[in-house]
Amino acid sequence: MGAQLRVYKRRIRSVTATKKITKAMEMIAASRIVKAQRQVAASTPYATELTRAVTAVATGSTTKHPLTTEAEAPARAAVLLITSDRGLAGGYSSNAIKAAERLTERLRGEGKEVDTYIVGRKGVAYYGFRERKVSEAWTGFTDSPTYADAKQVAAPLIEAIQTEAAESGADELHIVFTEFVSMMTQTPVDNRMLPLSLEKAQEETGGKDEILPLFDFEPSAEDVLDALLPRYVESRIYNALLQSAASEHAARRRAMKSATDNAGELIKSLSRLANAARQAEITQEISEIVGGSSALADATAGSDK
Repeated sequence: MGAQLRVYKRRIRSVTATKKITKAMEMIAASRIVKAQRQVAASTPYATELTRAVTAVATGSTTKHPLTTEAEAPARAAVLLITSDRGLAGGYSSNAIKAAERLTERLRGEGKEVDTYIVGRKGVAYYGFRERKVSEAWTGFTDSPTYADAKQVAAPLIEAIQTEAAESGADELHIVFTEFVSMMTQTPVDNRMLPLSLEKAQEETGGKDEILPLFDFEPSAEDVLDALLPRYVESRIYNALLQSAASEHAARRRAMKSATDNAGELIKSLSRLANAARQAEITQEISEIVGGSSALADATAGSDK
């Protein structure tokens, strides 16, 4: 029985050490969420105003441009998937990957070829394990992205959208990321960034019923759209990276809190088992002492006779 008690005590020490680690990770994730939320709030107005500017140019001119004009027969689409570099965040990365898989199936069902671009080691590992082709991948900054990271990711996507589909370019640009709704809710979404849907853009900017003024474009509407294209894509990707980072921290905090709570329950259960084993050991020792005493008393009584 003593050996069993040692096993329980060893497991309690092990689970207690794990609980300390998960508690520390929970606190770190909680502290990073606040910073990530502030960055999301700071970047959203810029992205919204850029979208409003693009909408104004598109509605005020008849210029055909990859930013606002859909191809007559789109044949190729680029999909950017944003996942995590690290694990221990529950289903954060797997949910984003599933959303990307559904989007890819839908696009292929529409007869389009799909080029996949990935941010995050989890997505890279998923596609690499299944030996699926990835056009380009980036890692190392998912938990704290910067605008420079967004520009790096946007560069090949902008080049693809400006290249004809027949020359390995893209007619459409989609992005799959995890939208930060609240501390308890993070939702994987897929958005078509390009060509920009004017109706959806007006809904996002709150100008659906807004009457836009007449504009004169210098030097031309096409030049204005050429200047806005990289900034629009970069700002949208940056906002998506920040939303994903906030969602990752929130998911990791929730996962680590659940792990900490489970460790606490396991410690209680093991403590009860250890106490039961100790009581059984004490009971056995008392029984042996009583049995030995009775045997000694019987032996002494027999010798007296």
